Amino acid sequence: MAVLDTDLDHIFPSSVLPPFWAKLVVGLVAIVCFARSYDGDFVFDDSEAIVNNKVAGVVGRADLLCALFFFLSFLGYCKAFRESNKEGAYSSTFWVLLSIFLGAVAMLCKEQGITVLGLNAVFDILVIGKFNVLEIVQKVLHKDKSLESLGMLRNGGLLFRMTLLTSGGAGVLYVRWTIMGTGPPAFTEVDNPASFADSMLVRAINYNYYYSLNAWLLLCPWWLCFDWSMGCIPLIKSVSDWRVIALAALWFCLIGLICQALCSEDGHKRRILTLGLGFLVIPFLPASNLFFRVGFVVAERVLYLPSVGYCVLLTFGFGALSKHTKKKKLIAAVVLGILFINMLRCVVRSGEWRSEEQLFRSALSVCPLNAKVHYNIGKNLADKGNQTAAIRYYREAVRLNPKYVHAMNNLGNILKERNELREAEELLSLAVRIQPDFAAAWMNLGIVQNSLKRFEAAEQSYRMAIKHRRKYPDCYYNLGRLYADLNRHVDALNAWRNATVLKPEHSLAWNNMIILLDNTGNLAQAEAVGREALELIPNDHSLMFSLANVLGKSQKYKESEALFLKAIKANPNAASYHGNLAVLYHRWGHLDLAKKHYEISLQLDPTASGTKENYGLLRRKLELMQKKDV
Repeated sequence: MAVLDTDLDHIFPSSVLPPFWAKLVVGLVAIVCFARSYDGDFVFDDSEAIVNNKVAGVVGRADLLCALFFFLSFLGYCKAFRESNKEGAYSSTFWVLLSIFLGAVAMLCKEQGITVLGLNAVFDILVIGKFNVLEIVQKVLHKDKSLESLGMLRNGGLLFRMTLLTSGGAGVLYVRWTIMGTGPPAFTEVDNPASFADSMLVRAINYNYYYSLNAWLLLCPWWLCFDWSMGCIPLIKSVSDWRVIALAALWFCLIGLICQALCSEDGHKRRILTLGLGFLVIPFLPASNLFFRVGFVVAERVLYLPSVGYCVLLTFGFGALSKHTKKKKLIAAVVLGILFINMLRCVVRSGEWRSEEQLFRSALSVCPLNAKVHYNIGKNLADKGNQTAAIRYYREAVRLNPKYVHAMNNLGNILKERNELREAEELLSLAVRIQPDFAAAWMNLGIVQNSLKRFEAAEQSYRMAIKHRRKYPDCYYNLGRLYADLNRHVDALNAWRNATVLKPEHSLAWNNMIILLDNTGNLAQAEAVGREALELIPNDHSLMFSLANVLGKSQKYKESEALFLKAIKANPNAASYHGNLAVLYHRWGHLDLAKKHYEISLQLDPTASGTKENYGLLRRKLELMQKKDV
């Protein structure tokens, strides 16, 4: 067995890759990786999910960390080989074990990190051991029983390293499998339509088409999208589809490279091509659907590590061309052009990530058939208050994917706010029929039914929401409102109490409890609930206001006044705060202060009839007092 020199110049010799081209490897890796470093299949499917640049940055770090430990693991495995005496090479068990550990860390950052162990094995056998596949195949075909080139397999060091890699990889995968609950995650047809196709031929053709798309993204990362699911790439259902040309082109190039890597008589060329193909293919295997179903169609993030292999192969190709042609300047210009295009793409894509709206709209030109793209644009518009435009995009999302329950839910909510209750009820009812465990849709359906005075149906919808989401404080709050409308006061209080148990800072539930107890004459209990609420949410001015009203009715004027003033300080433009404080002063006998706050309240809300009436009573009382003084 040959001795390995772990110097990178041996793997990438200067005779093949001169310093200029070696630097281009680094440049290409950096530019290509950065051009796609912020892209991935981010899912914005929950009605409450908002993604911004900070979230995108944190998510992207998983891929960066995986790449870091992936390369450290590979370099650690290279370190396991050192020159020894003339007898050959020896392997450092420590470095092999460290390489396995770093591979496990890479996998904890991102699942594809475990593939570094496979890359290490291929590197050991084909690059270090110089295993000549063509020679072995020829001897097998000629029934040569000697098979001397297989003697390396009898080498104890190689077998020991392969045993360590295999057992270490199996152990790491077992731990990972246990953490996942001894089962793969569940995906739906919209996530990966090809994997749900009935025909094995259709699945195979579309998988290979996905591979060709990924290869094209490596060559030209111009089509970038935050999500490629939900009809973004229509299935190929017939061999007459022109897109099968991409499959043929992919395998023609790939088989040609593999033949050159395994069968070339040039040792240096064979080693470089093998390493480049290893980096290109092996890290991509977990995303290939070959071993298990994945939850995406195309995801630029899985190309982060394969980008290295692509850069190695591309640089080697340009280096070989420059060595065998006189047009070196032309080749250099082409390479610089590629660098410039990737830099430009990086700048453009970074600009698209500056805001949600830019990111979502950039996806329309790439995946106009993707319902999720329309959904996210609609949600972004709805958050900005542009409901009319949001409805248009939500409707398009539902048209493209008639089972898109999240789009139905959000569209139903907007229609409910616009008082288009019948259509909202139809949409939300359809959503819960499609996905019976969709708790948010059940709750929103209950709200709509409550508005339509269909109280029994509303109660049933709220109960279904709670059944599918046990800890759902907002649903308990809405259920309490329903009971209050039906004068089922005890049930309402119990529902609101459940809401505050699940979410102690639920101020609306606390407020409604205080107001209901106040209105039913249970002032002592209302006061107790108000004090409990303020202990949990001390800075909530609405709770201060409600408790101040209770204390005022209990003739605890001083304490009530303090809470009113504190609430007004927190929210000075609330007309009702000034109006109720004026009522307190009116009862208390501080008529001048009452007059002052009545006037402030009417300035803030001139239409408040109750305040006008009380202010009129106060003025007549003040006039009578003035006449008596005269």
